Amino acid sequence: MSTDTVARPGDPRTRSGRAARPRWADDEAVALAAVARAFFETEIVPHFERFDEQKYIEREVWHKAGALGLLCCEVPAEFGGGGGSFAHDAVVLSEQARAGDTGFGNMVHSGVVAPLLATYGNDEQRRRWLPGMATGDIIGAVAMSEPGAGSDLKNIVTRAERVADQYVLNGSKTFISNGARCDLVVVVAKTDPAAGRNGISLLALETADAPGFRRGRTLDKLGRHASDTAELFFDEVSVPVGHLVGAEGRGLEILKAELPRERLVIAITAVAAMERALEETVAYTKTREAFGGPLFSMQHVRFELAELATIVRASRVFLDDCVERFVDGTLEPATASMAKWWLTQNQTDVTDRCLQLFGGYGYMREYLISRLYVDARAQKIYGGANEVLKDHISRSL
Repeated sequence: MSTDTVARPGDPRTRSGRAARPRWADDEAVALAAVARAFFETEIVPHFERFDEQKYIEREVWHKAGALGLLCCEVPAEFGGGGGSFAHDAVVLSEQARAGDTGFGNMVHSGVVAPLLATYGNDEQRRRWLPGMATGDIIGAVAMSEPGAGSDLKNIVTRAERVADQYVLNGSKTFISNGARCDLVVVVAKTDPAAGRNGISLLALETADAPGFRRGRTLDKLGRHASDTAELFFDEVSVPVGHLVGAEGRGLEILKAELPRERLVIAITAVAAMERALEETVAYTKTREAFGGPLFSMQHVRFELAELATIVRASRVFLDDCVERFVDGTLEPATASMAKWWLTQNQTDVTDRCLQLFGGYGYMREYLISRLYVDARAQKIYGGANEVLKDHISRSL
């Protein structure tokens, strides 16, 4: 089955819920999608089992992605990136989700860390880190969540005290994507605890040969087994003042400004994954024989698929509108939150209903629908728990 990210107008696959080529995807984005599709089909999908068992994806795969121009697509060319727009990163992330992969940590690397450094870092920082991120020599992570602070970042306890030309970092982080293998981690820390929300800053830590920095266990998760997710510990870790990203005390402000991007990135993967789930299910029900004919011949099955196709199509239309508005700079934070919570909710609902139509086979890990189902659940939690986002949306009404 083809995994085209951006379907051409008139493509028969639109009958199962996929929209025609959206306005935000130009010819260059379509060509990049084809490269990404081939990459995931050859470098990731055949190795699902090994990646799941070892809980990470090898550096060699990152290097191959970098050589193909699939990393940091939006970063300006002068800093080693692809010089494209958000649309280019969007099609790469969409292809990954459609392939059924959640292990390759590019969603955080290119979707969150690289844009943050490109926007708020100074020229020295951009030239120091972004070229390596674009080639895969540097894997990026961002450390926000702590054992006692998830969606509410004001409650973090990690501290960074300025001593001469260094910040001395103390604390711990958990649920950090790319944490076990990252070379660069942007740490959210309190530099002035008395200032409350205005006392939080962002520090970029180079993890190699950093005394006092320690990686904890790679976490054993319900799904997303190949995704490198770890605990991080900081014990009197020195970070040069020159590695402060943005102004001191502006960390929460910067993160707030970047959250719509992160939430839209999650929404993009949600829609691509549910589109794939629906396509897999339509194909399965048309070939699976039961009670003297294919499952698809049963009215209940057809009606169920009709409902799912409607949900998926409506999700795609909403997403495409959000992406287009983000590209032209008009997407409001509340709408980005709507996209994240509603589309991830749809993703979990659609994959659950699709799995049911597979019967017992849907519960077998060898079937893609099983992976799509179990990997969907985390989408409603990270990037701001959906319940928290609904509260944010309500404040805008």
